[in-house]
Amino acid sequence: MTSTSLRLFDAALDLLVPVPCVGCGAPHTQLCAACRTELEGARPRAARPHAAPPGLPEVYAATSYEGATRQILLAHKERGALRLAHPLGRALADAVRAAVPVGAAARAAPLLLVPMPSAAATVRARGHDPTRRLTLVAARTLRAAGVPARALSVLRQRRGTADQSELGAAERLRNLSGALTVPAGRRAQLGRGRIVLVDDLVTTGATLADAARALAEAGGDVLAAAVVAATVRRDARPGAGLAGAGVGPGAVVGPGAGAGQPG
Repeated sequence: MTSTSLRLFDAALDLLVPVPCVGCGAPHTQLCAACRTELEGARPRAARPHAAPPGLPEVYAATSYEGATRQILLAHKERGALRLAHPLGRALADAVRAAVPVGAAARAAPLLLVPMPSAAATVRARGHDPTRRLTLVAARTLRAAGVPARALSVLRQRRGTADQSELGAAERLRNLSGALTVPAGRRAQLGRGRIVLVDDLVTTGATLADAARALAEAGGDVLAAAVVAATVRRDARPGAGLAGAGVGPGAVVGPGAGAGQPG
């Protein structure tokens, strides 16, 4: 289904089952034009977390985790608003393009979009795997634009982790260190393209750093990481964009950053 067809389908659903906009509460549409533009019209940029953990690749975010974007991500992840996967996935594709500029000479080697895994119990509780869903949309979006890309879900959790919602940056790093692995049977797939780690949200970068470590140990070479949104510090300089993204004094870290979720 094309992007235009999806928008027409969404419009028809909004007429049949009217709901308020998840971003601002405007009536008769799940995602109004203004909130869609805030999400999809943002300019992706580098978003390295404050006090980034060792081994973290360069991170690019489509936008910041605030305003309508925060509400859209939470509605998709926690409330099962699955139609929002399409605009979120397109924003993620924009972040991938920013992270790994694709020239004509590089198009022969596909991009392997490796999503952060969620714990099986978390997926069962939610009824879906939000990050994998966004990754599939992003890969389709890139292919439609002529960029060879596919989702590659090779990361697995090899041990449990604590709920991260109340943990600071150093605690998150300790909590996640060594938590991810690539099963031996999936490692051969890592050499079939250029790896980009993807997630819906980055806060401290601990999850992405551990994922990069696991992929490197399995023989993979991570080029960069791309996310839909990055948390921002309230004390970041005005106009600094996402350069000060990450957890610090007064950081904006909303719900959805617990176990099985970005760190």
